[in-house]
Amino acid sequence: MKIAIAGYGKMGKTIESIAKDFGHKIVAVVDTEKDWETKNKEIGQADVIIEFTMPSAAPSNIRRCFNLNIPVVSGTTGWHDQTEIIKKECLATNNTLLTAPNFSIGVNIFFYLNRYLAKIMNRMYQYDLLLEEVHHQHKLDSPSGTAKLLADDLISLIERKESWVNSKSNDTKVLQVISTRLGEVPGTHLIRYFSDFDEIEIKHTAVNRLGFALGALMAAEWIKDKKGFFTFTDLMEDLFEIIKNDK
Repeated sequence: MKIAIAGYGKMGKTIESIAKDFGHKIVAVVDTEKDWETKNKEIGQADVIIEFTMPSAAPSNIRRCFNLNIPVVSGTTGWHDQTEIIKKECLATNNTLLTAPNFSIGVNIFFYLNRYLAKIMNRMYQYDLLLEEVHHQHKLDSPSGTAKLLADDLISLIERKESWVNSKSNDTKVLQVISTRLGEVPGTHLIRYFSDFDEIEIKHTAVNRLGFALGALMAAEWIKDKKGFFTFTDLMEDLFEIIKNDK
């Protein structure tokens, strides 16, 4: 498969470093606005474009991919307030987009564990809960896109929580989401249920960025011959035959 990479930061470089090991060829690397013009011919050879850039640039980069009629995998976070607009454009132009806040296979399994445990804990009123996330100091969005999804799932499944805030709160109806930016930590998400007599925790910790890069390549392979708007959940359900109703 021929791949163009949009964004040559840590994730872009990691994807480039492992793509050949999986039989893929990098035909272009786009790192500046000018590259979209000067490397237009090389980009046009790509079967899929993998985009890891900045929140402010992601929507326009995705639209460039639509204009080229090339499927795009977007791992940029912090722009998902525009998801519905981009989704409509994708479907209206018969293009292909897979977007997710986190491409780690382990994190996407963690999403399912979170929902499953939340359904159980919904009836355990003696437990309160909070969500903590830690990322490297260069991460711009806070909380992380992954933390937002985890929090939204918790709010939808635990009736005693009506909303979440990215700070400490004494309101028992509010889920606390605590964000920390520290050093070069790839990413940790922890959900903690606590009572007067014990605690229950589920946690995912990324050891390095390879897991995210592998997930992005898997997503690129999966959407190559598809049309439409997808998330990593669609890929997981297809690959592992997870029942769609269990959401």
